[in-house]
Amino acid sequence: MSGRFSFTFNLGGKSPATPAPTATVPTLQSHDLFPTRIWQAHLDALAPFMPGWVEAVLALRAAHPQPAGRTVRQGWNSEDMKVLEQAQFAQLREAIRAACSAALREMGQGERAFYLQSWINLHDRGGFNFLHMHEGSLLSGSFYLQVPPGAGEFVFRDPRAGVVHGYVKGGVPNGHADVHLRPSEGLLVLFPCWMEHYVEPHEADEPRITIAFNANPLDQETAGKR
Repeated sequence: MSGRFSFTFNLGGKSPATPAPTATVPTLQSHDLFPTRIWQAHLDALAPFMPGWVEAVLALRAAHPQPAGRTVRQGWNSEDMKVLEQAQFAQLREAIRAACSAALREMGQGERAFYLQSWINLHDRGGFNFLHMHEGSLLSGSFYLQVPPGAGEFVFRDPRAGVVHGYVKGGVPNGHADVHLRPSEGLLVLFPCWMEHYVEPHEADEPRITIAFNANPLDQETAGKR
């Protein structure tokens, strides 16, 4: 399938041979050329499991206190990249798999087999994630397990490289604006892996906890390309 998109405008008639005394406003047809879709869902049915999952995360940190690093600063993230494979997270794993399958169908990838790569991100006071993306995945996402007041917001960077140089700013057509997402406990967010994003500094003593994940093509796993 070609990556090009073509369209035509129909302004409803030919221009007159001579200028009219007063300008006529043409009928404009708008075309949104590069829409970027994300998905959200509140997994309210899993609320009874969440206190136990928070305890499990804190126990994992206590057992392996050295953070993995990557994009997390002033906090902790797991070396384990298969967190959702643990039996205690089975209900969450199945919910995330179902959500990814639904999103992939919308993307024309409904028959694509995938596996979940998953890890824990935990922010202490002042903790954040710097700007990054998750290269080479079908989808990326986060599940918000604990979000105390003052939790840092999740921010999507506008993916249109040239728009930052434009005059128009804000969430209007052809304007430049990053998108801020205010997290809440039980929120699931899916987004394209190539969307650059970061997390603003956390301003609470109680940690902010998310389980982050990628839906990766299964053939990557079998080929050892992790």
